[in-house]
Amino acid sequence: MAITEVAQRNHDQLFPNHVSTLKVTDPELIEIFDNWAFDEVIEATEMDVRLRLMVQLAALIACQAVNEYSVMLGGALNVGVTPVEAREILYQAVPYVGMAKAFDFLHGTNEVFKSRGIALPLPEQSTTTAATRFEKGLAAQKQMFGDRIDAMVAQSPKDQLHIQRFLSANCFGDYYTRNGLDLRTRELLTFAILASLGGCEPQLAGHVVGNLAVGNDRQILIATITQLLPFIGYPRTLNALRVINEGTSA
Repeated sequence: MAITEVAQRNHDQLFPNHVSTLKVTDPELIEIFDNWAFDEVIEATEMDVRLRLMVQLAALIACQAVNEYSVMLGGALNVGVTPVEAREILYQAVPYVGMAKAFDFLHGTNEVFKSRGIALPLPEQSTTTAATRFEKGLAAQKQMFGDRIDAMVAQSPKDQLHIQRFLSANCFGDYYTRNGLDLRTRELLTFAILASLGGCEPQLAGHVVGNLAVGNDRQILIATITQLLPFIGYPRTLNALRVINEGTSA
């Protein structure tokens, strides 16, 4: 097959000595996909391989692609993503995709870890307590979204204020404040998750703002979407690019 040298090299970096059964059953598709995803797409933007695998893992969780996730998790571990980082990517996804979608990935992740001889449970990364989770979560929210958080609370119907509290204490207090990944990485992962879920453009627009606030500029957002394209497809990619364009200047 006419797999390019660049595509083969990038593929082998993730999966050394791997023999694909699809090369036997579907050689034409593998030639098309590998030359594109592991050559053209990677070469189109600059992104560290570890970060590329992180955002791709987050996207695969949102896409419910548990088998592809397990394969890519192995590749991520091969290029230096640590077990703690990999677990935190999955934990960061929980408040956005919900436990119904995260459940199988928890078991899949643990199976990959066990196959690698990685002892479980991994070290704890929580930094909050029941008494501090709301305050610390609210601080993280305001760091990224500023005064709009107070406006959201002020505009919320009284019978929905508990949701605003959940956002501060649970989504941000329980997850964003964890160790293992910094705030900038967590917010980029959230962007990748929302883009990959589809139908979340209002939330995606909000997290374009959040990413800019923590130092992820237009170019890293475009690079992220570019590296997700092979896994999430063109419609969700184009929708995400529209949101980026509306929230940033070229």
